[in-house]
Amino acid sequence: QVQLAESGGGLVQAGGSLRLSCAASARTFGRYSMGWFRQAPGKEREFVAVISWGGFGTYYADSVKGRFTISRDNAKNTVYLQMNSLKPEDTAVYYCALDQDDITTSNYKAYEYWGQGTQITVSS
Repeated sequence: QVQLAESGGGLVQAGGSLRLSCAASARTFGRYSMGWFRQAPGKEREFVAVISWGGFGTYYADSVKGRFTISRDNAKNTVYLQMNSLKPEDTAVYYCALDQDDITTSNYKAYEYWGQGTQITVSS
């Protein structure tokens, strides 16, 4: 069983930056992609970004492209989301997710494991 733990959430003013981390438990296996999703109150879960095992395949939602950067350190089983130029509409609970098939997809159904989420609040 893989466990994911997000950290780095908090309150930030518009225009500011935050970096999220997601550590996978030591019992990981094979090659897997890692993604970030978010869910704002009253809204559906939304894809944010994904990165392949090798780090060369990345894919972003249009709403965050150019502002967010996803990266990973496989030696630490950790994926990061650097968020710059934050906007109030970025406010949400952010979740990391793991796909055992190493597919860079925005489809949340492809991801087998999920973290508990971390709150990001961007004030105007």
